[in-house]
Amino acid sequence: MPAVGLPASAESTPAAPPAPLRSGSLGLARGTALYIAAVLGTGILVLPGLAASVAGPASIIAVVAVFLLSIPLAGTFAALASRYPDPGGVASYVRKALGGTAARMTGYWFYFGVCVGAPVVGVLGAEYVVAVLGVDHAAVAWVGLAILIPPFITNMFGVRISGAAQLVLTGLLLVVVVIVVALSVPQAQSSNFQPFLPHGWAGVGTAISLFLWAFAGWEVGTHIAGEFRNPRRVIPLATAIAVVVVGAAYLALQLVTVAVLGDRASSSAVPLLDLVAGTAPVYGRIIIAVIAAIVVLGVVNAYLGAFAKLGASLGRDGDLPHWFARGVDDGAIARRSLALTAALFAVYYALMVAARFDLEAFILVHTSCMAAIYAFGMFAAVRILRTFSPGWWMAVVSSVLTVGLLVLAGWHLVIPAGLALAALVVTLVKRLRKAPTP
Repeated sequence: MPAVGLPASAESTPAAPPAPLRSGSLGLARGTALYIAAVLGTGILVLPGLAASVAGPASIIAVVAVFLLSIPLAGTFAALASRYPDPGGVASYVRKALGGTAARMTGYWFYFGVCVGAPVVGVLGAEYVVAVLGVDHAAVAWVGLAILIPPFITNMFGVRISGAAQLVLTGLLLVVVVIVVALSVPQAQSSNFQPFLPHGWAGVGTAISLFLWAFAGWEVGTHIAGEFRNPRRVIPLATAIAVVVVGAAYLALQLVTVAVLGDRASSSAVPLLDLVAGTAPVYGRIIIAVIAAIVVLGVVNAYLGAFAKLGASLGRDGDLPHWFARGVDDGAIARRSLALTAALFAVYYALMVAARFDLEAFILVHTSCMAAIYAFGMFAAVRILRTFSPGWWMAVVSSVLTVGLLVLAGWHLVIPAGLALAALVVTLVKRLRKAPTP
């Protein structure tokens, strides 16, 4: 990709200077918890059943394949975050490599596009809770809203409090996943693994495309890299642990989904509920409701810190009004940006209510923007990471993979194209203001 306004310092790829030790509040445990929550996400509620419906037992291959494919992507973001900790995250890396306009596009994609996904997550969690508890569907709007409020409260007190909350939420999530798997294993039947490829390799390909989105979220840590203690050491280690834990969780859930449900997985709207129904019919619904609530709280909590810091960095760099820049410094709390994020959430949530929670369009906005962000981020990584270093090689591999993500996004890239146009307009306005008057 040609450079857009490439600064002179980016014409070569010097090694990054050693990152200084920092007094951030995120150590290995809390940092790992944030990564796990951001990636594991609500996919565990629906994806095991969806993947089994399109690929049968061979959906297990899809999980393994996407786990392996996610390693270079996660590794690239870890290399970037640990060497260039900045609240702008991917946008700051794009600025170094591709210039200010491309960085503004990337920031807008994340802040205004990916931001749509958080209210969607709240609604998905509410749908699941309402379904498994058997209450009136009209409660979805209120349950979803109630789920979104606590993460805002914890983030108003900064990453020290939200990180501690995330550690608890992620711990509970993993405990519940282990319980679900343990309760399901006694019901496993080897006959459910035959035939192994009922839909052929095309079905496996479809399952892979599903799980590609499940393993997204590694970019979240780039926005709060400055909140880590010794990011050069902690971020790669936290990422590595999270990759293994997320991969193991999805693989375990996929195995028991196939082994226990078999053909029933394709028709199950709540596969996790069906997994525990045989051995825990009394409290199984409560377990699943707890899973849904914990997953949603954890995901929104993890993303809110990223949105707040990104919004502040956009204010710092002139891509949003400078008033929002307060809190951009490491350790500071970006409450003004967080308030703007709350306003965006409110608008998107109101639109979802108006659409009667038909979430497809909102999900497509989120995923198409993620594809664009990943593409720009990986191209930038190839330019700014030290050539032939492990991070550089992972960026090269990931650049090829993100082309596939763009292909999957297809015509839905019109959404990030519109935000890119807005970024170009801002660039033109800035240049006109700086132009000397005749």
